[in-house]
Amino acid sequence: MQDSGIKVLFMGKNFLRLLEGLWVTLRISLIAVIISIPLGILFGMFMTLKNPISRAVSRVYLEFIRIMPQLVLLFIAYFGVTRTFGLNLSAEVSAVIVFVLWGTAEMGDLVRGALISIPKHQYDSAAALGMNRIQTFWYVVIPQTMRRLIPLTINLTTRMIKTTSLVVLIGMTEVLKVGKQIIDANRFEYPTAALWIYGVIFLLYFLACWPISMLAKKLEKRWR
Repeated sequence: MQDSGIKVLFMGKNFLRLLEGLWVTLRISLIAVIISIPLGILFGMFMTLKNPISRAVSRVYLEFIRIMPQLVLLFIAYFGVTRTFGLNLSAEVSAVIVFVLWGTAEMGDLVRGALISIPKHQYDSAAALGMNRIQTFWYVVIPQTMRRLIPLTINLTTRMIKTTSLVVLIGMTEVLKVGKQIIDANRFEYPTAALWIYGVIFLLYFLACWPISMLAKKLEKRWR
């Protein structure tokens, strides 16, 4: 039997390198999510304006981001825009910009859906109680909107973490890139290392996303 490829995980700093690569993935995701949430809230409110121009602009932006694959956006941002306009953007900055654009569009649509889901009689009831528009928004609309948004926002976070694996294709040394480097360095001595390395990467992604996913389900079940 050939030497088990699992040994590769414990050679030198290989496992620590995988964790460092995972942190690159999580860092990009968390930065993008933190920026996307407030921008998405503003964009969602903008989408609910009863103005044909604002609706057209928001619809074009939303559809463009949704139709265009994230990988193409990464290539445009890193290889296209930076070289065309002479901008000195790193791969990480380019990735954050792309995922902020994507996250803002997705978050904005979630906010729009949450806002328009508030029944009209809620506004009428608030007006009957003597509340002005600010009070209605603060005491009636926001609490109900937050209930709808929090589980969806958490799910968006897990999607962001998984999708950031694409940054390996613009040269970033994240967890998948590190795994491939370890496999290539031990290809002949440990030909079965790929199974163990990618298995550990799968486990790391699972451990990063599973608690977040469970939290979303728990909140959704609690507020249903």
